[in-house]
Amino acid sequence: MSHAIVIGGGFGGMAAALRARAKGWTVTLIDRAPKLGGRAQVFEREGFRHDAGPTVLTAPFLFEELFELFGENLRDHAQLVPMKPWYRFIYEDRSTFDYGGTIPETLSEIRRVAPDDVDGYQNLLSASKEIYAVGYEQLADRPFHKLTRMIAAVPAMLRLGAHRSVWQLVCAHLKSEKLRQAFSIQPLLVGGNPFDTTCIYALIHFLERAHGVHFCMGGTGALVAALEGLMRRQGITIRLGETIAKIETAQGSVTAVRLESGERLKANAVISNADPAHLYAHMLERKDTKLSARFKTRHARKSMGLFVVFFGADRQWPDVAHHTIVLGPRYEGLLSDIFKRKTLAQDMSIYLHRPTATDPSFAPPGCDSFYALVPVPNLDADIDWSVEGPRFQARVIAELDRKVLPGILQSVRAPFHMTPADFAHDYLSPAGAGFSIAPTFMQSAWFRFHNKAEGPEGLYLVGAGTHPGAGLPGVISSAKVLDRLLAPSVSMGTV
Repeated sequence: MSHAIVIGGGFGGMAAALRARAKGWTVTLIDRAPKLGGRAQVFEREGFRHDAGPTVLTAPFLFEELFELFGENLRDHAQLVPMKPWYRFIYEDRSTFDYGGTIPETLSEIRRVAPDDVDGYQNLLSASKEIYAVGYEQLADRPFHKLTRMIAAVPAMLRLGAHRSVWQLVCAHLKSEKLRQAFSIQPLLVGGNPFDTTCIYALIHFLERAHGVHFCMGGTGALVAALEGLMRRQGITIRLGETIAKIETAQGSVTAVRLESGERLKANAVISNADPAHLYAHMLERKDTKLSARFKTRHARKSMGLFVVFFGADRQWPDVAHHTIVLGPRYEGLLSDIFKRKTLAQDMSIYLHRPTATDPSFAPPGCDSFYALVPVPNLDADIDWSVEGPRFQARVIAELDRKVLPGILQSVRAPFHMTPADFAHDYLSPAGAGFSIAPTFMQSAWFRFHNKAEGPEGLYLVGAGTHPGAGLPGVISSAKVLDRLLAPSVSMGTV
């Protein structure tokens, strides 16, 4: 029976391991972290629990499919509950906009904020649906390692105006600056600047509308645990706390991986959930990488960095939503500081996660648990996070005290933070990028790192840096692309 080794236990790696196992492969998954989940680690401090990675769960059918591969039901292992609202936006003037629920509920909220944009929103939703029908339903699980497939997709992309940015698409339909910000924010969920990200990513809006926004009771860590249980029941070997240093090849095909410990494991296929830029720069010999991979590794524009503050509180704010997006006084200017000027601005926008709004188990009785995420420049910026980290943490909590959580300065408990430097160290993320490479038009589909490696035969890529992109739906879908490339066990075949 053929042996596949999966590098990395993020959601893309776990999904790929399961799909390879369903094809009859013997599978070994190796991850350098002490627990599975990749960025979706779970931290506990003084009775407060924190999901460290993704907290917004869309497209639950993608997870259901993984269990269905083996005749199981996700609902028997994890409880997903719908959110309402999906997000609450809080603006600098303290006004709010609740997004989510039914279309009539959304239209009612739009009518309250900007009555002239009711028709425009419905037109935007129609445009997003059309993009979703092509960009997601037709292309998300298709391999793009052949230029001919990209050429075949060009007419549809031209018809959809894929050269436009998400911001341009939203502005074509909405007049209100507040609603323009709310409905262009989705690219930040996958590491992109709304002013540069191709409007193909506007499909996220309809993806949310079609399948809702959910939370897994117990947190994202509970979903990781459910997938781990499925893998173990199916005989997948899981090795944690070990790092793969090199991929070995012979005659143009992968043959083995070598761990930092020196141990060598033979493989007929290697599936990498590592960041592609790290893979090509450090895990393969130069002779084993094609010019295209070397070019992307050197020149690809990376996503922004993330600064995340985790903290508890010895009281509760029952009126604060599960997902809150706190927008600062600037929008385009702040994003330019983050993505282009690479400077740490004085103002900020914050995504605040309050899981205790849905699941009280995240904190002791009568308390709240929080996760505050702030987009910041990646490590290409000249920022010493060992110095700026504690200062910035204090600024974030002070901003939340001012806008969302009055009294948190006196009630905060067990705060700590992660910086882009931690992403670089813990996850081997080049430049400490939060989402691998940015989702610009020239870094999408064929232009992105290919799922079938630009290198030796038998090497495949999944995860945020590959097609179709970052975010939970993207990385899980990258494993569906792999399903089209990986032959059933014994016969590797060629694609």
